[in-house]
Amino acid sequence: MSQEIPSHAQCVIIGGGSIGCNIAYHLTKLGMTDVVVLERDKLTSGTTWHAAGEIVPAVLGAEWECELYTYGRNLIAGLEAETGQATGFRQVGYIQPADTTERLEELRRGAAFMSRFGIEMHEITATEAAERFPIGDFSDTIAAFWYPLEGRTNPVDTTQALARGARSRGARIVEDTSVQDILTANGRVTGVRTDKGDIMAEHVVIAAGMWSRQIGARAGLNLPLQAAEHYYLITEPIEGVTRDLPLLEDAHSWAYFREEVGGLLVGLFEPDAAPWNIDAIPENFIFGEIEPDWDRVVPHLEAAFRRVPSAATAGVKKLFCGPESFTPDLAPLVGEAPGLRNCWVAAGLNSLGILYGPGIGMALAHWIVDGRCPVDHTAFNVDRFADGSHNTPAFRHDRTKELLAKSFGAHFPNDTFKTARGLKRSALYDRLKDAGAYFTESHGWEQPDWFAPSNAEAKIEAYSWGRQNWWDWHAEEHRAAREDVILMDMSSMAKFLVQGRDACALLNRISCNEVDVPNGRVVYTAWTNDAGGFEADLTVTRLGREKFLVVVGENSHGHTKTWMRRHIGPDQFVTITDVTPGITQINVHGPRARDLMERVSETDLSDDAFPFMTAQEIDVGYFRVTALRVTYVGELGWELHVPNLHAVQVYDLLKEAGADLGVRDAGMQTLSSLRLEKAYRDFGVDVDNTDNPIEAGLGFAVKLDKPGGFIGRDSLARLKAEGTPKRRMLQFLLTDPAPLLFSNETVYLNGTAVGHIQVGAYGHTLGGAVGIGFAETAGPLTPDDVASGTWEIDVAGTRFPAKASLKPLFDPGMERIRS
Repeated sequence: MSQEIPSHAQCVIIGGGSIGCNIAYHLTKLGMTDVVVLERDKLTSGTTWHAAGEIVPAVLGAEWECELYTYGRNLIAGLEAETGQATGFRQVGYIQPADTTERLEELRRGAAFMSRFGIEMHEITATEAAERFPIGDFSDTIAAFWYPLEGRTNPVDTTQALARGARSRGARIVEDTSVQDILTANGRVTGVRTDKGDIMAEHVVIAAGMWSRQIGARAGLNLPLQAAEHYYLITEPIEGVTRDLPLLEDAHSWAYFREEVGGLLVGLFEPDAAPWNIDAIPENFIFGEIEPDWDRVVPHLEAAFRRVPSAATAGVKKLFCGPESFTPDLAPLVGEAPGLRNCWVAAGLNSLGILYGPGIGMALAHWIVDGRCPVDHTAFNVDRFADGSHNTPAFRHDRTKELLAKSFGAHFPNDTFKTARGLKRSALYDRLKDAGAYFTESHGWEQPDWFAPSNAEAKIEAYSWGRQNWWDWHAEEHRAAREDVILMDMSSMAKFLVQGRDACALLNRISCNEVDVPNGRVVYTAWTNDAGGFEADLTVTRLGREKFLVVVGENSHGHTKTWMRRHIGPDQFVTITDVTPGITQINVHGPRARDLMERVSETDLSDDAFPFMTAQEIDVGYFRVTALRVTYVGELGWELHVPNLHAVQVYDLLKEAGADLGVRDAGMQTLSSLRLEKAYRDFGVDVDNTDNPIEAGLGFAVKLDKPGGFIGRDSLARLKAEGTPKRRMLQFLLTDPAPLLFSNETVYLNGTAVGHIQVGAYGHTLGGAVGIGFAETAGPLTPDDVASGTWEIDVAGTRFPAKASLKPLFDPGMERIRS
């Protein structure tokens, strides 16, 4: 391969590991052949060379994970035949044991979901697991899952095969070339500077593994990524270990096992992981190893040996320690970098670069060539960290300790990170803590999840797939919202002031709904891409002729800000100010919300004077606040946007004034159950960039005839013209009050699988578990089909009857909201 660098390329990829070569391979398959891969040393010399090379799915909990996994498994299986380069792929199968009922519940739920995406698995007995993996101890195992199609590959050979495929279609791979800087002009990337000269380029991709954070920092990019020590032990040969031994993943001991030259490779994802080189990864760390910390690792190896006792007595050939990079939320960093057009990122694969590399390469290649991502990007889009958080040395040091085990061990609903907490607290944090709040974490925010009574024992979460320890307290919060009045701290909602001469023009061009409305109007709208896929769902409030307030969920903070800024025209004057840090949002909701508000405000709050979906500046005690009469829970109420300076005083005033009205604090669990009873949608949870407002049942907020149109208008018009969709979002209610819905439960219509639940909760008012999800049939899915069909939902292998509805099952006429 030539080591000369060109002066220009259509795309330059920084990094010659699994990810970089996958991107080059897929770009060239799409016809972009003027591609250059720059590797500072030799291909795979970073972390790819020491990867374990397992192609196993674990328990995948999202559509995008299943899609990327199955795509990659199938590509790797056929890569040798395509390129002529041996990859070492072997289909030996994969076993996951469950030694507890909770782990079995997790695996059963995961199996039902993953099977919809072509991942074959079978529940087997402990005896059958021992037959397949005879050196294992399954004496405590209740059941296990067997994946016959999964296997392993050689990471180095597989990467070389990808490189060969890319070169055969015109890509150039240049080794021994270090990228010193990313060149930019006017907010766009223009190329790279190397130790051999500059290369000008239309696109640059940062795919440099654990070096990506510091490379991105040179261009002012925030890429929160941290390397951690990763261990595996290789034993001498063990009797009974053959090349056909299946892979074994044991979440109970945070260990995995596979054959290695007649012995075992015993890998660890231990719960007290060690961050490595917090400040910077050495540039000269080539095919490098880390000196093992035997004292820290031996107890974890001993726990692993209990699963495979013969490994404890086998000779140790090597204890290997090498770095792997992890992100703060265990999702990859992929997509166009916020603030720098045509600079792309593909990093932070959380030790799963071989597993997800082909899928990430495919998705990013389409993103670059087609202008949009072909899979749901809401979880891994790099712009979720656009606010610069999660990247201080102290945060990365503390969070990384938890990440390995978090990625590997058993999982529960509502589980959250325990380390590096307190990144974002509202002004009410201490008040809510004193009121009994148990805090969960979302995108750095401390959010009250539920409230314990003052006489309760320590406020801790007892994780379970059943009714958890907070169940009864949460049910009381839910009833208070439906019968009396609740307060919710929703300060985590992202808030932007959009102002200037062209603010209205910008927002109207990116909004499906009409936002050129009178002052004081609140507009619910979706934002879509050219294909009609969601990019946000939010509210836009007109505060003045050239002043708007945009409010969106915390999970869309970075993406919303980036989307707005990217669509400001070259001749437009618009300022976008993130006011989230300065505003405390207190939601007052419930049938007695007006009674409470009238006790603290002289403003006329009647329905005539302050109708639904309007906003006013009002008095609350001594203070002036912006009040929006909107709801996300299906009840009368207001969002109060209070300056932090006055937040505690306003909260205290509301609590005191509402004491005899039954006012109660409520948390995120209650928000979820209330909004799902009303079937409200949530971008990034229920709908994503591969969905559209027409199929999601939000056509009422799409104004196809508004002057000037909007981004995605033509695509949505074509969908509308096709008539009744065959894929539609429905609300579901289990008729049996016992089982619970969380997400991913398979939905059946007349005995045929037609979809799955996107998110579920318990509808305490409706009397059963409730959820929303898409159902897709061969022909148009009509209202009659929905009403007359026999619906069932699979919960951990058991099908339960369900009711389906196109309209909200709770208050479909919106009488309560407009009261």
